[in-house]
Amino acid sequence: MKESDAQTDVMRLLPLMAGLWLGYVLILLLIDHLFYPRPVFPPPYYLINGANALIVLGLSLWPQGRKWLGGAFLLLVIGLLSVVPTIVANVVVLPAPHIQASSPESIMLRQTPLLLMALILTAWQYGWRYVVFFSVGIGMFTLGLHLCFFNPGGASITPPVTVVLIQTVSFLVVGYFISVLIRRLEQQRASLVRANAQLTDYAAALEDLTISRERNRMARELHDTLAHTLSALSVQLETVKAYWDVDPAAAQGMLDRSLQATRSGLQETRRALKSLRASPLDDLGLVLALRSLAEEAAARAGVRLDLSLPEAPLALDAGVEHAIYRVAQEALANAAHHANAQTLALRLAVDHTGVSLRVQDDGLGFTQAQAEAAGHFGLPGMRERAQLVGGELSVDSQPGRGTTVELRVALCE
Repeated sequence: MKESDAQTDVMRLLPLMAGLWLGYVLILLLIDHLFYPRPVFPPPYYLINGANALIVLGLSLWPQGRKWLGGAFLLLVIGLLSVVPTIVANVVVLPAPHIQASSPESIMLRQTPLLLMALILTAWQYGWRYVVFFSVGIGMFTLGLHLCFFNPGGASITPPVTVVLIQTVSFLVVGYFISVLIRRLEQQRASLVRANAQLTDYAAALEDLTISRERNRMARELHDTLAHTLSALSVQLETVKAYWDVDPAAAQGMLDRSLQATRSGLQETRRALKSLRASPLDDLGLVLALRSLAEEAAARAGVRLDLSLPEAPLALDAGVEHAIYRVAQEALANAAHHANAQTLALRLAVDHTGVSLRVQDDGLGFTQAQAEAAGHFGLPGMRERAQLVGGELSVDSQPGRGTTVELRVALCE
C-alpha cells in the first residue's frame, strides 16, 4: 500500500475519531455529575479535551490546513490525543486538593480510550516499530509526570507502576495486531493491483482472440460466395478471350454466361453479408432455418430435395446451433455449385447421446487429392466449426458416387 493510500484511510478515520473523542469527554462529564458529589475532573480538563477534539475535527475537514501542515498533521493529532490529556490529568487534575473521589490509578486509566485512539493512528500509519516507541514512551511519560507532580507523603509507587505496566503491555498487544492487519491489507491491495493488471492483459488477449476468430468466421462465410464466383468468372473470361477471334458467337455466349454468374455471385455475396449481420437462427430457430436454407439451395440448383427434420423446436446451445447451421450452409452450397446432382438430402436428428446433421447428394463427388488441389477453404472451415463445439465432422465422397457430409456433436448432460 502506498503512503498516499494509508494517508487517505487515516483522513477518512479522523472525523470518526474526533466524534468519539467528544462523545467520550461528554460521557465522563455526565458520569462525574451524576455519580460523584464532586466532579473527578475540574472544568479545565473538559474544556481542553473538548477544544482538542474540535481542533482535530476541523483540521480533518479542512484540506488546505492538512496540506499546510504536511507530514506534521498526523503527529499533531497523535500528540493532542495522548500527550495533552496525560499532562492535564497529571498536572491539573491529580494535584487538585478536592480530588478524593477516585484513586490516581483510576484517573490514569480514564485516559486509556484517548491513548488507544492515538495508538490506532500510530499503528495504522507508521507500523509496529513506532507502536513500540509510542507504548513505551507514553508509559514512561505518564509515570514520570505522576512521580513529579503527584506522590503525596511518599506513597508507594507500586500501584501507578502496575497500571502503567499493564497499559503498556496492552498497547503493545493491540498495536501488534493492528499492525499485522494493516500489513495484510497492504498485501491484499498489492495483490488486487496485480490481479487487475493481469485481468487487463487477459481482456486484451481475449479481445485479440475474438477479433481473430471473427476474421476466420468472415473468411469461412465469404469464401464460397465471392471467392467461388470470382474463380469461375476468371475461368470463363479466359475462355472468352481465347474464343474471341476464333468463334465470336461462342465467345458471346460465354460472355453472357459470365454476366449471369456475376449477377448470381453478387446475390450470394449479399446473402452472405446479410447472414453476417443477422443470423436466421435468431428469427426462425434451427429447424426452420435449416428448412429454409435447404429449400433455397435446392431451388437454386434445380434438384429434388429430401428433408428429414425434427417436428418440435430444439433446445440446443447457441454455439452448437450456429455450428450446425453454418456446416449445413457450406455443405448445401458446395452441393448446389459443384455436385451437378439430381437429389439433395438433409437430415437432422437428436437422441440421448447427441445431435447429428447429414447433408448428402448423388452428384459427381471428388477425391481428397482433388479437394486439396482446389485450395478451397470449405472443408477446413467446416472442421474448424466442428472443433469449436467439440464435434466430429466426416466427409465421404468418391467420384461418381456423390458426397456425404456428417456432423455429430455430443450433448452435455
